[in-house]
Amino acid sequence: MTNDELRNALLNAPKNGYADLTDAQRAEMEEYCKRYAAFMDACKTEREATAWTVAAAKKHGFTELKPGMSVKSGDKVYFNNRGKSVLLAVVGSESLAAGANICAAHVDSPRMDLKPNPLYEDSEIAYCKTHYYGGIKKYQWTAIPLALHGVICLKDGTAVNVTIGEDDSDPVLMVSDLLPHLAADQMKKTLAEGIAGEQLNVIVGTEPLSGEGSELVKLHIMKLLNEKYGMVEADFRCAELVIVPAGKCREVGLDRSLLGAYGHDDRVCAYAEIEPLLTMETPKHTAVCILADKEEIGSVGISGMQSQAFEYFMGMLCDSQGVNLQQCFANSFCLSADVSNAYDPNWPETCDRRNNSLLNYGVSICKYTGSRGKGGASDASAEAMNHVRTTFENAGVRWQIATLGKVDQGGGGTVAAYMANRNIVTVDAGVPVLSMHAPIELVSKLDCYMTMLACKAIYLA
Repeated sequence: MTNDELRNALLNAPKNGYADLTDAQRAEMEEYCKRYAAFMDACKTEREATAWTVAAAKKHGFTELKPGMSVKSGDKVYFNNRGKSVLLAVVGSESLAAGANICAAHVDSPRMDLKPNPLYEDSEIAYCKTHYYGGIKKYQWTAIPLALHGVICLKDGTAVNVTIGEDDSDPVLMVSDLLPHLAADQMKKTLAEGIAGEQLNVIVGTEPLSGEGSELVKLHIMKLLNEKYGMVEADFRCAELVIVPAGKCREVGLDRSLLGAYGHDDRVCAYAEIEPLLTMETPKHTAVCILADKEEIGSVGISGMQSQAFEYFMGMLCDSQGVNLQQCFANSFCLSADVSNAYDPNWPETCDRRNNSLLNYGVSICKYTGSRGKGGASDASAEAMNHVRTTFENAGVRWQIATLGKVDQGGGGTVAAYMANRNIVTVDAGVPVLSMHAPIELVSKLDCYMTMLACKAIYLA
């Protein structure tokens, strides 16, 4: 054999996905990304993503799974976990004793939550105090347009949905920053210290009500909220109100090859799971889609992946077939569909270039996450990695390897460890992201499309 023949036979030479993308695939990719962008515009919180998914599932013939319900091959069912996470399944032709093929993503993203008593006035400016959620660079959240999303539970039990700042006619909110002319002391601080958490106070108004009295700007804001939502200040204590970047998902780059939006992590993988499941014919093994909450703060709580909600859902399915739940878990496979960091040549010192995912090279498979000595990782086996490789290649899915930066640079985690703890073989895979956890993140259209094909291939494996 010649050296070229040996090189082709023995060496790994990844290629940019556009190198062999057909015209038909490109057209399909563009249409898929349009649908994904619309999903992103509609779903900026876990509640909105859950409501959107439940509505889409019902439209495609899914029914709510309830205890004691009989299910058979081909049935499509869902379980809405308190409006903050959702699980769906298409029941396969094989018994659940043979296991399920699971894709698990999360639909929460870093943001700023309003504190329980948020509204105050200082120097005739009304503010809302916040507590940031998840890992953010606090300075990135100043001086950008922000929107208010969430739900308020009024005293009479009525739940009122809130969205302010997304319609073109809406006002937006903002956190102010210090002008450079007076920022000599601030500029001496580290990036982490330049803006403190307690300085992330959102400006909500400056016009006082006419007449006498104190805190007339705050009173004006409460009057507006009362007129629109029927709330009083005490209702803040029974509300989930979050601050997110305002604006729509946009194409980025002169070639329109990227998408910029808030919350690609991890709704880009969530949508990749949802779409193929909605129209799926009866698979061999039951296909399960998980959209979990609270991943950004450790997957804790009643709607996080560490809760028993997954066991409850799978237990109902297994009970309907007389199958032992633990036997089902032992024979199942899970793709933990979460994003990876895309290699950024602006910061080459943070990554091992040979083992980092690249934009436009397809869905990234991550053998382990964790930090430093693989702390907190599930660390997939060789057999599990080969199962994913074989499944993807048989389905024509372009894939690549990913690690989360250099060994001692930092790290992170996904829901993979919590699925593996249930005795479910689990591998991480997802979309590479630039500017992860920034108010606006960047992903490649090609990688989004390939991740959807990857989830579809796992469901049908």
